[in-house]
Amino acid sequence: MDARDGPSESRDGPVEVAEPIPLLTPADGLPDVVRSGAALRDLAVSIAAGQGPIAVDAERASGFRYSARAYLIQLRREGAGSSLIDPIPIAGRFAPLAEALAGPEWVLHAASQDLPCLAELGLHPTRLFDTELAGRLAGLPRVGLGPMVEQLLGLRLEKGHGAADWSNRPLPEDWLVYAALDVEVLIELRDVLDDLLTRQGKRDWAAQEFEAVRTAPPPPPRTDPWRRTSGIHRVRRPRQLAAVRELWRARDELAEQRDIAPGRVLPDSAIVEASVTAPTSADDLSKLPVFRGRAQRRLASYWWSALNRAATLPNAELPPTTLTSDGPPPVSRWADRDPEAAARLAAARAAIAEIGKTYELPVENLLQPDLLRRLCWQPPVIPVDEALRAGGARPWQVELTAAPLEQALNTPQP
Repeated sequence: MDARDGPSESRDGPVEVAEPIPLLTPADGLPDVVRSGAALRDLAVSIAAGQGPIAVDAERASGFRYSARAYLIQLRREGAGSSLIDPIPIAGRFAPLAEALAGPEWVLHAASQDLPCLAELGLHPTRLFDTELAGRLAGLPRVGLGPMVEQLLGLRLEKGHGAADWSNRPLPEDWLVYAALDVEVLIELRDVLDDLLTRQGKRDWAAQEFEAVRTAPPPPPRTDPWRRTSGIHRVRRPRQLAAVRELWRARDELAEQRDIAPGRVLPDSAIVEASVTAPTSADDLSKLPVFRGRAQRRLASYWWSALNRAATLPNAELPPTTLTSDGPPPVSRWADRDPEAAARLAAARAAIAEIGKTYELPVENLLQPDLLRRLCWQPPVIPVDEALRAGGARPWQVELTAAPLEQALNTPQP
């Protein structure tokens, strides 16, 4: 049955297990960590000789390091077993592994998070299965790796070290066990999800989504990323905003040099406090919370230079208090600015919600919310299906949503 014919009357969902079995140790034992070019070449030969999909995972040091590089890579393939790779000492020597990984399907959980750091090493999938995305499309209520493994496989992954500082060396053994177990379950989870999607008539939809993730370009640089500083709503004047900008840039430069997460160099709260307070000297700056600490006192002249640059900028070079946008305004303002657009959005959201309910799909996976808002704020002059394709909607999304949206956008509003 195809999903466009409507939901199945009987769907085999998660298997209820009275007590999931804890998964505590890798089935084949903990593999040695690959740390040399020679060992990596041997691993590439083993991976190439294996069969079936390849489970892939990577551990970063988000929140600890400036870079988003991989500090551990985990692989598993039938016939080759599990492997752990420390990419730091062998960066630049991944060509043999890249060749071995080309062709077979990669299985990742939340692939968009790991693909960029793998691409830095020259590792790119030619086919992809994303277990988190598959879970969303299958209508599962919880799509974290742990909950899905428990629901679908009857196994329990111990909560571990996902948010740890993986740049630490040496890596503790219990961290390595945690990392190895993550890929140990991925292939089996992939097979269960693939069967579930097939029986729901959604397998082709999933394939389109996986390919969109695999071929997605890097996101464009943010305009004025400093405006995302937490607490910036307290900053209202252009000169104060310039102070936020200069401190943010100074912090970002130092964080990149030291490869330390920016928030660990200087918290956002300190940037905002200094910008609002506007100290008149480095000594005054050192009296503020955070800046009076020993580490920040050593950097007092550095931070003061940033503030001084902002204080001496010509008025013409001060940042505007708000940015112009090519998109629609915040939805909360639609009713006042364009009541008809607000009514269109309400009708369109209702139509999308009904489709999502019918096919057990999250509305955000059915259609990008930003695309929906743009269509409703300024209805396209071309047919809706063409506008959806131009906005990046996949064929299955266009097929499900074009006609209901056409009706919602063209129904006379009261």
